[in-house]
Amino acid sequence: MNARKNMKKKLPQLCTLHTPFETHFSCDWNMYPRPQMRRDAWLSLNGSWKLSVLAGGAETDLGTITVPFPPESRLSGIGRAPEKGEKYIYRRSFTLSADMVRARVLLHFGAVDQIAAVSVNGSPAGTHEGGYLPFTMDVTDAVWNGENTVTVTVTDELDHDFPWGKQRKKRGGMWYTPISGIWQTVWLESVPENCIRTLRLTPSLTGVTVETVGGNPQKTLILEGKSYTYTGDSFTLQVENPHLWTPEDPYLYNFTLTDGTDRIESYFALRTVTVQECGGVPRLCLNGKPYFFHGLLDQGYFPDGIYTPASPDGYLSDILTAKRLGFNMLRKHIKIEPDLFYYFCDVHGMVVFQDMVNSGGYSFLADTALPTVGVKRGIRHRASPKRRAIFENSLRETTELLYNHPCVCYYTVFNEGWGQYDADRLYGEMKKTDPTRIWDSTSGWFTERDSDVQSEHVYFRKIRLKIGKRPLVLSEFGGYSCRIEGHCFNLDDNYGYRLCADPAELEKALIALYTEEVLPAVRDGLSAAVLTQLSDVEDETNGLLTYDRCVVKVREENMRAVAEKLCEAGK
Repeated sequence: MNARKNMKKKLPQLCTLHTPFETHFSCDWNMYPRPQMRRDAWLSLNGSWKLSVLAGGAETDLGTITVPFPPESRLSGIGRAPEKGEKYIYRRSFTLSADMVRARVLLHFGAVDQIAAVSVNGSPAGTHEGGYLPFTMDVTDAVWNGENTVTVTVTDELDHDFPWGKQRKKRGGMWYTPISGIWQTVWLESVPENCIRTLRLTPSLTGVTVETVGGNPQKTLILEGKSYTYTGDSFTLQVENPHLWTPEDPYLYNFTLTDGTDRIESYFALRTVTVQECGGVPRLCLNGKPYFFHGLLDQGYFPDGIYTPASPDGYLSDILTAKRLGFNMLRKHIKIEPDLFYYFCDVHGMVVFQDMVNSGGYSFLADTALPTVGVKRGIRHRASPKRRAIFENSLRETTELLYNHPCVCYYTVFNEGWGQYDADRLYGEMKKTDPTRIWDSTSGWFTERDSDVQSEHVYFRKIRLKIGKRPLVLSEFGGYSCRIEGHCFNLDDNYGYRLCADPAELEKALIALYTEEVLPAVRDGLSAAVLTQLSDVEDETNGLLTYDRCVVKVREENMRAVAEKLCEAGK
């Protein structure tokens, strides 16, 4: 995102916002964390942990932290960021129940930022690097009957060789409060000795291919009361009277997969997303038909938990509010969420355009100022061998993580040049890895040769776009700022693109923007548009919702009327 801000010399006054999630929802993250691969023997390790800080060889007790909230957040109970050279040490005790005592015990982490070293009862379990992706450790040989202790030592220097997103130690403007440590669910799972380790679901418009790794050779799939027994690691099921998934009708097929000793509950949807020429214009198509993806930029920040809402209901509330306003798509911006976010999008029919998380440095001149005035070619970034290896591994792991979610229809590799390198090569490799999705290799500018779409960002000028040989996607635009007193994070500074005095002015400006500039482009062949943004984030007040989610700045009926015109034109 690019933006302007009102500069002030004095330090800003920051307000502690009170969010509705605290009053309407409990801070409960004990929902089953992986609905697409559900087993019955599991134990949540969220809740109270002991936290200490290690610096200069000395360990200092910080008290009790509430997991999965990062220690910088208010909901964690800590409200502290690590100093340079410090490490956080988490400790938690647990006891396995009788139904958990099976052949193997797996310890799962949703995400820990940035480097985690794990031990159980003093025995090293392993390490993991990178702050956005889940990891699993087999701790069978380390646990025992009775009380066990898990210890997690976290190092986070905000190393830009790793994906880092919008975090910056000196937050402000379009950069936000950094987080560290555990920020997604921690849980234990008990599995058979020869368990199904991975499940891969590839849908078509008439059926689904189920692929597994691990487990016994003979498996049985149960769908709608019918059993299908097969041998091997792959099975294609043709569905009678197929019911397709769309945002308007997000139909899911629930099924059970067993192999004699292992039992998994899961779901799939029948849907495709493709590029097709319609009426002489290249378009994005959902289930073989032109479809207009009417979206919002969604950064996934919350004032009380920063990266983590008070409960999963925080994600659900955002998704349903966007639906009520007429939107059918969220562009998840430079952040990977817990599995429950994508599950809610699957269930409620919200398409996700997923960004990869950027690594590498950022240059205001090269990555923002010059492209804004039209210099969109010829600028190159360098990537060290270490950063290349980390980023490309993250690309592959992200696509594996989200492969089974029908809501995920589109990936962005690089956003506005941040950390961009070898975009054509990475497009080719990732398109082979997952050909079922749309791949936007360079969102905004610095376009190279290969991409599925023509992806444009338009701020500070009229939207005038030309249809080329690829589907046209307006992947960022708008960003109109409306500050709501009493619901602002920064009491001094305001950051946005065009200032609106009140919600009435904001709504009028947005309706004019859509009807006068976006709607004609849709009629000409525009396939998707992403308005900046779903909610305010810290200094930014260009959301349709305030940062605390207490105020919706626009009226549902008026935004839905605009959405209906756009989506009808997109057909």
